[in-house]
Amino acid sequence: MVGRGSVSEIVQDGFTVAIDGPAAAGKGTISRAVAAHFGFAHLDTGLLYRAVGRQVLAGIDPVVAAQALSPSDLADPGSLRSAAIAEAASKVAVIPAVRAALVDFQRAFARRTGGAVLDGRDIGTVICPDAEVKLFVTASPEVRAERRLKELRAGGFDTDYDTVLADVRARDARDGGRAAAPMAAADDAVLLDTSAMAVDEAVAAAIRVVATRR
Repeated sequence: MVGRGSVSEIVQDGFTVAIDGPAAAGKGTISRAVAAHFGFAHLDTGLLYRAVGRQVLAGIDPVVAAQALSPSDLADPGSLRSAAIAEAASKVAVIPAVRAALVDFQRAFARRTGGAVLDGRDIGTVICPDAEVKLFVTASPEVRAERRLKELRAGGFDTDYDTVLADVRARDARDGGRAAAPMAAADDAVLLDTSAMAVDEAVAAAIRVVATRR
């Protein structure tokens, strides 16, 4: 485990790694690998919005859903991976009251003892501006669309490249243009473009960044 000085200091004080970036850039894979490498806890904050999005698709008010969210709503991440839920999640994420309802949950997780890795859209800029490590993971829209298409087809969803690419671009515009906490790289974030990287290369690069902040 790597930290600011020693393992005991991390366990006592917490150590936060904030990883942001657009959809299908690889931040989720990188985040899980970094957390496993250093023994940190991991939170995919996008799942919070997906869980709210699923409730909205079921007819529940988004703010009510966000305020009532519990860990049990995240127990089956696979059930939150559909394109419809992803679309709903992106839409509810622009609602200030929804974001406000989920902030405390994320910040408490970030400062837990033993270290934490959080990935999302606004972790380094809004949720954890004082994180010890900040990464912004990105890739070209075309590469991300190819990755997302493979993921969806592997999950049994019937779609095509053009549809997925249009969705990726629409989500980028929505996430980057929203008034509440728009997706952006923090000024002190390390940019990691994974367009031409294999998974192992991207993970290794992220681990090196975290290791230098000990």
